[in-house]
Amino acid sequence: MRCTFNSFIKDYWILMVLIAVKMVLHLLIINPVYELHRDEFLHLDQANHLAAGYISVPPLTSLVSLLIKLLGGGVFWIRFFPAFFGALTLIVIWMIVEQLKGGTLSKILVGTIFIFSVYTRINILYQPTSFDILSWTAVFYFLIRFIKEDRPLWLFLMMIFFVIGWYNKYNIIFLFIGLSAGFLLTDLRKKLNVKLLIILFLVGIILIIPNLLWQYIHQFPVVLHMKVLRESQLSHVDRIGFLKEQFVMLFCAIPLILAAFIGFLRYEPFRKYRIIGITFLITLSAFTLLRAKNYYGLGLYPVLLPFGAVFLEERLKSRFKIVAPGYLALDLLIFFTVFGFMFPVLSPAEIHQKESQFKALGLLRWEDGKNHQLPQDFADMVGWKEMAVKTLNIYNNLSDSVKKETLVFCDNYGQTGAVNFYNRGKMVDAYSFSTDYLFWIPDNLNIKNVILVGKPPADKVQKLFDHFSRVGFIENPDSREKGTSIFLFRGAKPGFAEFFRAEIIRRRAEMDCF
Repeated sequence: MRCTFNSFIKDYWILMVLIAVKMVLHLLIINPVYELHRDEFLHLDQANHLAAGYISVPPLTSLVSLLIKLLGGGVFWIRFFPAFFGALTLIVIWMIVEQLKGGTLSKILVGTIFIFSVYTRINILYQPTSFDILSWTAVFYFLIRFIKEDRPLWLFLMMIFFVIGWYNKYNIIFLFIGLSAGFLLTDLRKKLNVKLLIILFLVGIILIIPNLLWQYIHQFPVVLHMKVLRESQLSHVDRIGFLKEQFVMLFCAIPLILAAFIGFLRYEPFRKYRIIGITFLITLSAFTLLRAKNYYGLGLYPVLLPFGAVFLEERLKSRFKIVAPGYLALDLLIFFTVFGFMFPVLSPAEIHQKESQFKALGLLRWEDGKNHQLPQDFADMVGWKEMAVKTLNIYNNLSDSVKKETLVFCDNYGQTGAVNFYNRGKMVDAYSFSTDYLFWIPDNLNIKNVILVGKPPADKVQKLFDHFSRVGFIENPDSREKGTSIFLFRGAKPGFAEFFRAEIIRRRAEMDCF
């Protein structure tokens, strides 16, 4: 008993060290030259417009954004939460190893492989993906507990995390489909209480009713959002390329993933967990057929790492003490070899010097299928402060009476969110026809002047003002917004208010909303 207790204490401290490594790594991994990502600006602005749903994402992100706002809204907290969700995922993975009776070395192996991998790349951005991976891993953990103990409590907790996952990112429905098929294709279906399943399903539906009602009232804008996403981005995804990218992203984890599947097939204690392997195959196949983004399937892999490590520990016996450290050393060597390519640690100038290497790795290829100067995510993290400062300077050059009748308007959500993030409290809020901002435009605006960030509008719009001029543009050559102009419209004619309101109604109608 004392030995077991001492082992538990030792493992506890090792886990704490790994968590500390992961959190500190995220504080050091981003070059200060980079700002927030365009998506992060939108997510943060949702804290100022709380609702049961949004066009871009479900509402959980807005609640986290509200917490960040209450904590001061600084970059530290924006970086903290995705890293924190990654650390929680690490803890769940550790707990899975414990459930499988894995030893300390298996825990260290799994924890290290998870930290020094693509998951750290995911956890540097404030996006729903970090919590998405956590919720999927938690569902698998409670599934394992249910298989071991056959207690309804674990099914209930699975349902709760499905609900939380739904409020975070809708693609958890694919995990539900995969798991449902897994239950039907394995002997686990005999353990299920149909009455209990119906009750849990109904409770789950009741819990997501606020979001379903929001979608219904707005005539399911998520459908249009997915349609636009498919046409503008997913159409460029190659199915074979998607599978290749899974291989590249999880390269260092492949031995553990393969070991997990061998264990499901040949290791007797793991056969009762075959549902996990079946769920993996069905869900990944669905993502492949639908041309999903490469990171959509990342929630499937963390649960496989413990199975692979524990299987190797059992089969290799004493040799595992030699193989595991060697594996860890190789993982760290590969990770730090590609470190400068995976993470925004190099400045744009340094990336330009290594352009051929970045291009050869496919890192300069954007969602439009073309190569550009910087990786897309990196280009989306520069130029925003310049845009916000120039917009604010133009606004401040207006007299107080003119400011009261001035609308700040932007072409896309990144521009709008960035202007609001840097300038909130210093000027009026910016709005846009892009995504959620379309629904946040107040009805009682008195508009006589417009500061427009984006492309020049059509001639018919320019003619609705007495004066129109280009007063600035984004100069940062590495920004995705390079060349974006800032225009000033003064003296709106009587027809502008009617035109603007009609345009809002038209665009909302195009989204099948209201």
